[in-house]
Amino acid sequence: MARFEPAALPELLPVFYRRLFPHGPYGRWLSYGGVEKNYFQRREFSFTLRDDVYLRFQSFGSPQELERELQKINPYKIDIGAVYSHRPNQHNTVHLGAFQPQEKELVFDIDMTDYDDVRTCCSSADICSKCWTLMTIAVRVIDRALVEDLGVRHRLWVYSGRRGVHCWVCDDAVRKWSPALRAAAVEYLSLVKGGADSLKKVTLAHPVHPFIRRSVELVQKYFEDYAVQGQDILGSPQRWDKVLALLPEEQREALQAEFPRRKDSGQRWELLRARAERARARAPTGPCYPDWEVMLQFCFPRLDINVSKGLGHLLKSPFSVHPKTGRVSVPLDLQNLEQFDPFAVPTITSLCQELDAAGSDGEQEEAGETQPKRRTRDYKKTSLAPYVRLFEQFVEGLESARRGERILRSDLQGDF
Repeated sequence: MARFEPAALPELLPVFYRRLFPHGPYGRWLSYGGVEKNYFQRREFSFTLRDDVYLRFQSFGSPQELERELQKINPYKIDIGAVYSHRPNQHNTVHLGAFQPQEKELVFDIDMTDYDDVRTCCSSADICSKCWTLMTIAVRVIDRALVEDLGVRHRLWVYSGRRGVHCWVCDDAVRKWSPALRAAAVEYLSLVKGGADSLKKVTLAHPVHPFIRRSVELVQKYFEDYAVQGQDILGSPQRWDKVLALLPEEQREALQAEFPRRKDSGQRWELLRARAERARARAPTGPCYPDWEVMLQFCFPRLDINVSKGLGHLLKSPFSVHPKTGRVSVPLDLQNLEQFDPFAVPTITSLCQELDAAGSDGEQEEAGETQPKRRTRDYKKTSLAPYVRLFEQFVEGLESARRGERILRSDLQGDF
């Protein structure tokens, strides 16, 4: 992977926006087939330019106008906001209180820094292959619940470009949800609660909700490899004391005496689980779940309710370039999620080098060839191609569902 130098960004961004950014499917996604008059025109975009110049309430008459603006100003970052009652770039001309967000995708922003109290390999903005498993678990848990529990169909999962993942829920009905509904959905999907000063952040009550039971089953698939072996959470007295502090007092005292006699984290975890299962079997007033609580506290997704509930909140756009890593914010393939490697994601530097290696023909206009065709040919020469295809498949799924709904409505009307 070519080394990214932030100082090269002003030189590389014009190439990226002109030859690699997927303007076609991007405009189709945010237009949603023109579901309402002036829908795209009422969408807010924000741009971060060089030297942290921040431009909010940008809006455009068409995807083509947005494309021209991107190629003109080459923003360091693109954020996407809500669809407003009026065009965002005219918000200062609208009567006070009339300019209001009307709808937006339900979004989730999952950031690795929120797991700093339970990962030993990295902290802050740093990530590695060991702790990236937390993002894999988060996607699996939240995506399953969105589909099976909340009835969602159209989800776009995206790597942020640095240390986390985003989800865009794009169903027509969901985009119209109120802040209260969004907050309720996030509350339903949240288990880890309490700030930095809170030691125990997961407490389960009996009977355990089916959503939590299914989440435990999913987390179990990753827990031993990730937490017990990879993070070695029971590898030393200092580490196992943090785990034992989450248990009921009677179990904590017995394990405190037994743990030093066990060889490693694996044996200590097996002992903890066995004790928890015996206690659960004989609990007179309803089972307790200390082993489940430990697994969930270390691995369950950590969501920021404010990001998801507020219609006015903006979120980084897919296919933005992260200005510190140079990595492109690319869609995630849920069919191959465990194989995703954030360090193998194409950077703007590597993409421009791939274009150079493919030859200069991408810059040359052939007779009768339009600019979109040239750009399509360009991205296909690079490692961005499979990610653009994933995005196109997502947009095609949205469009296919919309066509199916129109046909169904037409057939129902014809029955009368």
